[in-house]
Amino acid sequence: MNTLPLHPLHGCWDLAASAIRAEALDTALALNLFDALVEPMTAAELAHSQGLHAANTAHLLELLWTLGLLQRERTEQATEQVPDRYALAPVARECLVRNAPGFCGDAWRYRLTSLRGLAGRLRAHVEQGPQLPENTFQSATGAGWAAAARAQIGQEQRAVSAAAALDIMDRLPQVQQARRLLDLGGGPGWIAIELARRFPGLRGVVFDWPETAAVAQENIEASGLAERLRAQGGDVASDALVDGEGKGAGEGFDLVWCSSVLHFVPDIAAVLAKVMAAMAPGGLFVCVHAELPATAEEAAQVMPFYLPMRMVGRHVLPEGGTAAALAEAGFVEILQFGSGRFPMSPVRVAVARKPKAPGDPMAAHD
Repeated sequence: MNTLPLHPLHGCWDLAASAIRAEALDTALALNLFDALVEPMTAAELAHSQGLHAANTAHLLELLWTLGLLQRERTEQATEQVPDRYALAPVARECLVRNAPGFCGDAWRYRLTSLRGLAGRLRAHVEQGPQLPENTFQSATGAGWAAAARAQIGQEQRAVSAAAALDIMDRLPQVQQARRLLDLGGGPGWIAIELARRFPGLRGVVFDWPETAAVAQENIEASGLAERLRAQGGDVASDALVDGEGKGAGEGFDLVWCSSVLHFVPDIAAVLAKVMAAMAPGGLFVCVHAELPATAEEAAQVMPFYLPMRMVGRHVLPEGGTAAALAEAGFVEILQFGSGRFPMSPVRVAVARKPKAPGDPMAAHD
């Protein structure tokens, strides 16, 4: 291990080097190198099979090894005649090989392209203020986002977010009794689909912008769950929320899942009031969002992903902010915990309950 003292600017230089690391992974995915390395081989063998430059392929594989994506099988005395062989590390085999169930390489490249574009506008944001179309908060809408929901975001949701959501639900025994689900801002619908598979008594709605809701409906039908789930298109800021059986306010959802939605809405309090109105008394609201921790070390895991959003006026609340907003909206029995299993940064999970009907002894206790 390197124990040499480092210059105080080392962290800044390391930031510059991160561009090379990202480019290395992007290159490997674009060239399908992880697929080719399902069986271990030398750099020369890989280069020959893929029509690449042998020496530079070796350099790339060595960098991927330093990132923990490859394992290097080194002989006691590696030479040109007895070169190193490279094999996939477990994370690459599970997530970066295209036919693997957990493949999310396209989703990672999509995030990289998006973050590069946002980073390129940071200076303009600082100098001139938000650089946005007229409707600041309209995001994740239209055909472009629907295409991403069908491909890259859908891939990420299937491979990562759905499993993370199930992990959260497994910590909440009361979910077993839920019967009517709202997946608010559910994108391609894979979280709702996996929840319906895990809890056979669950029925409900995936709510998102119309173009994205159409993608969710396709996925619901392809999953054979159209009798229990449906997608509803609309704007959470202006459209009504009704449950999967068409019931009205106060009769509806007894489980609401809401992940990374409140960042984008114009008025968090108004949306929470609308969700409250659409829930059944005693219903459970599971709200999952990135928040900004108070310490620099923890905030460093979050802020790079969300700084561009903050610069255009979107909401990234301080740690505990989601729970505080839920309490202000009238939700009770609020539980908070963290999760590091979602894409990009760690998130905070706030679980809350809608009070029971007025006059209920437990409502007074709330």
